[in-house]
Amino acid sequence: MTSRRTIDPAGAVFGLAIPLLCALAVLILTAAWEPRLPAEVASHWSGSTPDSFTNPMTGAWTMALLIALVGGGCCAIAALAQAQLMMRRYMLVIGLAVTFLMATLYVATLTVQLDVSDPSDAPFPAWSLGLGMCVGIAVGWLGASLLRDYRERPPATTTPDPSLPRGSVALPIVDQVGTGRPTTAVLALLVLVPVIIVCLLMGSWWPMAIAIPSCFLILSLLRFTVRVDEQGVSVRNLGASALDYDLDEIIGAKVTETRPFQDWGGWGMRIKRPNRYGLVTNTGPALVITTESGHELTITTDRAEEMAGAINTLADRRA
Repeated sequence: MTSRRTIDPAGAVFGLAIPLLCALAVLILTAAWEPRLPAEVASHWSGSTPDSFTNPMTGAWTMALLIALVGGGCCAIAALAQAQLMMRRYMLVIGLAVTFLMATLYVATLTVQLDVSDPSDAPFPAWSLGLGMCVGIAVGWLGASLLRDYRERPPATTTPDPSLPRGSVALPIVDQVGTGRPTTAVLALLVLVPVIIVCLLMGSWWPMAIAIPSCFLILSLLRFTVRVDEQGVSVRNLGASALDYDLDEIIGAKVTETRPFQDWGGWGMRIKRPNRYGLVTNTGPALVITTESGHELTITTDRAEEMAGAINTLADRRA
């Protein structure tokens, strides 16, 4: 798809409208409940005991601004139709998880203080942390699945350089990149075991309410399926297309050696400069694809030579 669209409608709804509606809901609910709330409500707990209090509407305006600036700020990139699709999806999920976490937590803290005379006795609604995070991730993934890649895709005007590798075209070529199941299990344990210890020391389960959905979100972003076929190159994550490059726009593919931290400053989906992206999950061979629009995508895969040869051979046949 080639388009000059600048705003993705789904991104505008989920990335801009929903955070603003959540912020507005906090203000409206607080104003409606104010007659039933104490003059000052508990706004912070130390363990299970409130240790800070504030005027309900003052707290509501503070939370509304945080939701709009922090949650909405993360989500806003989802509305930019020409931005990299995978990055837009990730930021939307993360931003809505933060948005719903803050909104649900604040509304829950008000709920437990309705019609009470002494807010110092109000319990901390730990359940709201897990509920807000899970709802935010679910809404975020729904919105992410509706985002579309509207970037411009001018067709390639040349065939691949003769020096680039060629090979047999036994399609499709599919490779799983990122963390395997054993590594995923180890990473999950490294995160969850310390959290369980903290819960036992605190005598409260609420840290798990954040840790479990957060762990799921992070680990889900570390496994990808790369596919090369007659259409081009596609990358899928959690069953959805994360990014794709049509064969008609690719001007060449090569093989290089790359190191995630030394060359890209990190692991996973990376951006080194505008239009240069990397899906780097290990040290070793990497497929590098260049398009007519100036995009360059690097993917670490043990099948880089095979993929590059097939892509260039297919591209040769366009003439």
